Amino acid sequence: MRITIISLLLAASATLTGYCVLVFSLFQPTRDTVPLLVCTGVLWVLFAAAVFLLRGVSGRAVVVLVLAGSLGIGVAAMVGPPNTSTDSARYAWDGIVQNAGISPYAYVPADDRLDPLRPEWLFPATVPSGTVPETCQGQRIVVTHKTASDAVLCTALNRPTVPTIYPPAAELYFAGIRFLVPPTATYWPLQLGGLVLSLGTTGLLLLGMRRRGIPQRFAAYWAWCPLVASEAITNSHVDLLGVVFTLAAALLVTRARYWRGGIALGIAIAVKLVPVIAAPAMLRRQGWKVGLAAVVTFFALYVPYVLTTGIGVLGYLPGYLSEEGYDNGKRFALVSLIAPGGAAVFVAGGLLVVIAALVLWKTDPDRPWLGQLVMIGSTLLILSPRYPWYALLLLPFVALSGRWDWLAIPLALTLRQILPSLELTWAITAALIIVLAGSAVRLDPDVRARMLAAPLRAARFLRPPR
Repeated sequence: MRITIISLLLAASATLTGYCVLVFSLFQPTRDTVPLLVCTGVLWVLFAAAVFLLRGVSGRAVVVLVLAGSLGIGVAAMVGPPNTSTDSARYAWDGIVQNAGISPYAYVPADDRLDPLRPEWLFPATVPSGTVPETCQGQRIVVTHKTASDAVLCTALNRPTVPTIYPPAAELYFAGIRFLVPPTATYWPLQLGGLVLSLGTTGLLLLGMRRRGIPQRFAAYWAWCPLVASEAITNSHVDLLGVVFTLAAALLVTRARYWRGGIALGIAIAVKLVPVIAAPAMLRRQGWKVGLAAVVTFFALYVPYVLTTGIGVLGYLPGYLSEEGYDNGKRFALVSLIAPGGAAVFVAGGLLVVIAALVLWKTDPDRPWLGQLVMIGSTLLILSPRYPWYALLLLPFVALSGRWDWLAIPLALTLRQILPSLELTWAITAALIIVLAGSAVRLDPDVRARMLAAPLRAARFLRPPR
């Protein structure tokens, strides 16, 4: 009966996932986010219920359910185009440009010299509209101008007048995906790539858990999570590729495959730089091997692009950090409460250094996932990004550690994306409270009692004498 109920919940999740993708979008002309919010909320409730019931299932049935749910929900996530992000349009364009023999860092998408490469679905033709001679139509289409001729250019790409931001491993992935399909193929190739990588991550988790005695039901925290379906598959964020290699690095290092683990970590960092925060927990034992292999791999992947483009390989990264408010401290939602303005940059940096040092010192080298969970989760809380797909990196380590309360972080970021009017500070604060409460509950009772008594002792010590 329990297996039947879980199967029904997973079927409902898959059905509702497909419905959300087909019906709701942040790109609709009349942007009513309430239906998408309700749909997302129900998906998280179904996810929580299915994971809770899985606790009573054992044996091979767990593996079958986890894989079946991962596949079913993932396929459902492919039934429509991206509905919350246009990043995959840029991925496709970078792949098309590379397969034409051009470095993706060499020209901005609006450059006139790239006109022969433009497919209609990424660069639709302009249309006349009343007194306006040329305009653009379409949910994901924006209006810009070509760099030389200043002609109107309709495009599905965001930031079409700046160079690409993505590092070389991501660019190789884009080129590989687009090499297999014609330029007319739209969003589905990257969605299919996301499905394959998502299933691969599920498989890696199940295999790694079996070998290390971790309950395999925890893999459902990744496999059935609505964030994976939405951001890894429907919207095809390349962060997923970094997740796969980061997880592989952690599993390799714990089996004393230090050089291979370092290579996997270097590839992960060369996907989107963010996975570097998972490194401290993997450096406790033979860290120099892991670090050296990662650094060499990272720079080796850059070599072909540096030879063709030079310093241009930095792309839009500096501009992006400024655009997001990381250069002046505005992006640090919690830190800005105690250190406003530019001081937030130094406080946030200091906190991250301290946490990294503690993780390196305290992590069990045979089971580094708790340290990686703390490092990645703390970074998300401190840096407070606007976009939920950055939290994809957190999910495999939620699964390996079984600390489900840390799912509050991706849920908070998801709510903030759908409801921009929601103060990010409140969303992040709520997630922090849930994480701290969950951690406190897991503490040894004696340790918890001492921690609760410490503020009382301090208050008595600081109380002025009568």
